[in-house]
Amino acid sequence: MTPPNTTSTTLPHHDPHPNTQLQHRQPHHINSFPDEDGLPMAFNTLHYQWIVVIKENLELLFQNHPHVFVAADLLWYPNPNDDRERTAPDVMVVFGRPKGPRGSYKMWLEDHIPAHVVFEILSPGNTKAELDHKLDFYQRHGVEEYYLFDPEPERQALEIRLRQEGRLNALTPQQTIGFVSPRLGIRFQPDLKPMRILGPDGEPFVSFLELHQRVQAERQRAEAERQRAEAERQRAEAEHQRAENALKQLQEQAQLIEQLRSQLAAQRLSDPSDPA
Repeated sequence: MTPPNTTSTTLPHHDPHPNTQLQHRQPHHINSFPDEDGLPMAFNTLHYQWIVVIKENLELLFQNHPHVFVAADLLWYPNPNDDRERTAPDVMVVFGRPKGPRGSYKMWLEDHIPAHVVFEILSPGNTKAELDHKLDFYQRHGVEEYYLFDPEPERQALEIRLRQEGRLNALTPQQTIGFVSPRLGIRFQPDLKPMRILGPDGEPFVSFLELHQRVQAERQRAEAERQRAEAERQRAEAEHQRAENALKQLQEQAQLIEQLRSQLAAQRLSDPSDPA
């Protein structure tokens, strides 16, 4: 996939020139900020599948951009004085922060840069109160793009919210069809079942299994092409050998004819009475 241009206008209260290394300013009670909340990453296989597909394809998309951080199910703490103010987006993308392992995302250690894009995949375990809390959290802490996706086939739906005048305002369902993320450059097709997400180069997001199958198919195609080329080489070599053999036979025949002519000429010289 071809990554989009990752430059974008930084929110006013963010440092437009973030440090490239993780900071080490720790609040006095840093140990009270746990790296897990005891909740499962996913509540069913479909929920898990979509989290992995989105996260891993975004990792692939930004693999050559060292200051685009992508994470899944990572606790986000915005306030060094309150370990209860937190949430764990299913997938989050942060521009301007280095890649690398983290136990959680503590904004005061990250130049106070928030997640710019977040994805939430609905599951049976989600409640309206939880979703309202997350929306409020994302609105207060600077998220620019919020994608809420229900992957269940019988009710598949995508909600997209963009930051406008300080709030995350929802697009209409019609506006979500073919919508291109300003930050990520990816396109959404929620009118298809299952929903399709396309990279900036038009290639769809795929699962690891689908990617593996593509690689295997490409290997098989390449092997078939190699075998075809080898068969063609052998055919050409055999044709060349046949041509060489034919040429050799012609040369031998020409030599034989020349020998016969020489013998006939010698006989004429030795027998002048021969009328020939």
